[in-house]
Amino acid sequence: MMGGWGFGFGWLLQLLFFIVVIYLAVVLIKRLNVPPNFEKRENRSEEILKERFAKGEITEEEYKKMKEVLKN
Repeated sequence: MMGGWGFGFGWLLQLLFFIVVIYLAVVLIKRLNVPPNFEKRENRSEEILKERFAKGEITEEEYKKMKEVLKN
């Protein structure tokens, strides 16, 4: 007989469970608030292309060709 002392280390399992639940909630919230990296990379590529065209580093024809490549 346990003498009414309960499950011994059951409280430890409860504590670990709640820590895992809180961790997963934090990770989920962070993922929902941050846009995917793919979108950032795509937008940045177009920005660089626009900057190069504005500086005169590339011609209008080159700009249009490169923009088409980025879209595909």
